Amino acid sequence: MSYCLAYMTAASVEEAKTIGRVLVEERLAACVNVIPGMVSVYRWEGALEEAEEAVLIAKTRVASFDELARRVAEIHPYDTPCAIRLDVAGGLPPFLDWIASETG
Repeated sequence: MSYCLAYMTAASVEEAKTIGRVLVEERLAACVNVIPGMVSVYRWEGALEEAEEAVLIAKTRVASFDELARRVAEIHPYDTPCAIRLDVAGGLPPFLDWIASETG
């Protein structure tokens, strides 16, 4: 079985926790970490922007990522939400087994 992390961002901790709860409740992720206090600097529609955001890191299976990303796109208020797959090369077997048992 293959595992990955889904890296996402949200406009606030509360928004991130709401998204995280949906992903865990729907078994698309075993766990979602919410990290507050990130500052993003980016270009959007031709203008340089800066915004405070929260980071979400979801632990899931590669087989679940596309559905996770689709669900994030449905519930996220951003027009273009960030949802990036970072493949996991290895890990503690009991932890990986836990991810498998909690997803899908």
